[in-house]
Amino acid sequence: MDRCIVLVDAGYLLGAAASLLAGEPSRSRIHVDHTALIQGLRERAESETERQLLRIYWFDGAPDRVPQPEHRRLRVMPRVTVRLGALTRSDGRWAQKGVDAAMHAELTELARNRACSDVVLVTGDGDLLPGMMAAKEHGVAVHLWAVQAADGDYNQSEDLVAEADERRVLDRTWITKAVRAKELGGICAPPPAPRPEIAAILSAPLPESALAAAGRPPAEDTDDTPAVQHAPAARTGSDGEDRSGPGKGVPTPKDLAALRAPGAQAAQHPTNATLRWSSDKGWVERPGGGAEPAEAASLPTLAQLTTAEQRWADREEDITTVGGDPYEVGQVFARRWMERLADQALLPKLATMYPRVPHRIDGELLRYAARFGLLAHKDDQIDEHDRYAIRAGFWREIDVRTSAEHAAAGDG
Repeated sequence: MDRCIVLVDAGYLLGAAASLLAGEPSRSRIHVDHTALIQGLRERAESETERQLLRIYWFDGAPDRVPQPEHRRLRVMPRVTVRLGALTRSDGRWAQKGVDAAMHAELTELARNRACSDVVLVTGDGDLLPGMMAAKEHGVAVHLWAVQAADGDYNQSEDLVAEADERRVLDRTWITKAVRAKELGGICAPPPAPRPEIAAILSAPLPESALAAAGRPPAEDTDDTPAVQHAPAARTGSDGEDRSGPGKGVPTPKDLAALRAPGAQAAQHPTNATLRWSSDKGWVERPGGGAEPAEAASLPTLAQLTTAEQRWADREEDITTVGGDPYEVGQVFARRWMERLADQALLPKLATMYPRVPHRIDGELLRYAARFGLLAHKDDQIDEHDRYAIRAGFWREIDVRTSAEHAAAGDG
């Protein structure tokens, strides 16, 4: 068949791109426009092979082979098939397992069945050499593409280079059409300016008893700057890279409860300025805070506000548009809830409950976030930093909406 097929080792392509653009092979250091990347691969493959594209195979690793947000977006794109291997951690390093074997099997099977006349390999691993040789024996022309090396040297197996029929380099100009380096310390979605009461809680020094309970040494500095941002970006991505930023860490619910304890230094703060903790298992009251307002029971859940048609549209948006950043997830959930709320008088009531998300809505919010792979695989719980970011995104969207309404009312 006079068609071309592209086999992409995502670990190699994105890792090498990160080295080229950000100086280290950490995929968390780059932002990828997957739509532009796939389109670029297709156009270049068809141009260089002078054949129409049959399919692009995207090989990548994922924890427990669970599709991550980027895999969910890729697998619904036209002419794209995603194959996942395992992503495992050993000696403090993450490694893909089964990706090379899957690429080898796919390459040899396609060649044996004469599914294509040309195959483009975007990889650097010499383990694929037997598959390349087998494909050539079945009459398939093999094109090997490399990502420009940051140091100007090879970042591919020399045996692969020697065996390939054609070789091309994806240079910096081509790569930057779809990939860019992230700014240091940045996150995918811009964090909001910290609300005063949240900044007061996060910047308040913890009592030594709370620090000891949390296993932390007492703080020595007295800087007035908040210890952490409202919406921290610390988390582990699909590539296994730690996305934690510098800082002292987010205070736990137990720490915050201690701040409200009698005699604690934060007792001067208003009662409603205590960050509450809830989960999909139900509301859990913590010492030092009042009960949930009665108005919370009158707030409908997103599921109650969503029709079957909207549910289908939400699924499509989640797969094709929502990136899965915790802050972004909270924003999307809040936007849908507000847009579908028939009684808009309930929105100001919700705003007055800040920073406590009513437990029925909060549990639904966290379950929604879990769809995007935001789970710690040890105990199937969302990472604590991610919980703060999810809720920060939720409240930021509520703030934007209510502030706009207040401004419009003032103009009127």
